[in-house]
Amino acid sequence: MIHRTFASIFGFILASIFVPFFGILALSDTALAQTGGPTQSPPGAAVYFIGLKDGDTLPTKSTIHFGLRGMGVAPAGSDRANSGHHHLMVDVPTPALDHEIPNDFQHLHFGAGQTETELTLTPGEHTLQLVFADKNHVPHSPPLVSDRIKVKVVDQAAAPPQAATGTRHPSPKDAKVYFIYPTDGAYVTPNPVIRFGLLNMGIAPAGFDKPNTGHHHLLVDAELPPLDQPIPNDFNHLHFGAGQTEAKITLPLGPHKLRLLFADAAHVPHDPPVYSDVINVTVTESGRPPPRPRPRLRRHYHHHHHSWRDYY
Repeated sequence: MIHRTFASIFGFILASIFVPFFGILALSDTALAQTGGPTQSPPGAAVYFIGLKDGDTLPTKSTIHFGLRGMGVAPAGSDRANSGHHHLMVDVPTPALDHEIPNDFQHLHFGAGQTETELTLTPGEHTLQLVFADKNHVPHSPPLVSDRIKVKVVDQAAAPPQAATGTRHPSPKDAKVYFIYPTDGAYVTPNPVIRFGLLNMGIAPAGFDKPNTGHHHLLVDAELPPLDQPIPNDFNHLHFGAGQTEAKITLPLGPHKLRLLFADAAHVPHDPPVYSDVINVTVTESGRPPPRPRPRLRRHYHHHHHSWRDYY
């Protein structure tokens, strides 16, 4: 009886010490999971991959479909309640969930409200993760983050060029694509907004097969791809298949070459192709030319005037 009473008291003491301790740990994990930006997400909301799971095998070029439950999709900048847009993380850890998601080759933004993308990956293993974010590219609270999945990419035999089927779309006479901003020789910040210009053709999203239309592609430090095949979709060939006429991109510091290439519903350039001249830009932290070094100041003594004069 005495032993049973002592065991009960000892058990009560242990429970009084450790249950609150583990409760604090659990609460900390829960609080961490809830960390996000100022925009609230509704209970039960979730983001996920459609038709893609951990361990799947993909070709080098595949269409990735984004799933969303309990919220709506709206373009970046749209202040609609319970909405946001998708971001795809490629081979990177989950970004900070209370800051704006970076915009670079491994943090892909879909600020036009896209719910799928054609992605090109090199053969080998890659990780993919979806992060949903508000109008300012900041994850919600609680954050909507998919599982980080690992996929295996294998190289497959290339399909015959589209030109062989005779389905390449004609472009109208005098069609032209050009940069509104920046201009050749410009200095830009590491996150410039590139604005696309178009003459004598119309904009239509990828997959929308309407005559004399297409969508923009931005080539970054890349030569023109084969003009009778779909344009690659990778870090040097940026697709704007939602019909964007401008895009905020991220460029490393230093000189870069940019070119616009217009293409049809299937990402194949028209016949004749419509592409811009190459422009050269230089990326600096401030977006301005680096300061010129000041000329060296020299002093010279004038014996006639018995004085010193300063010269550059």
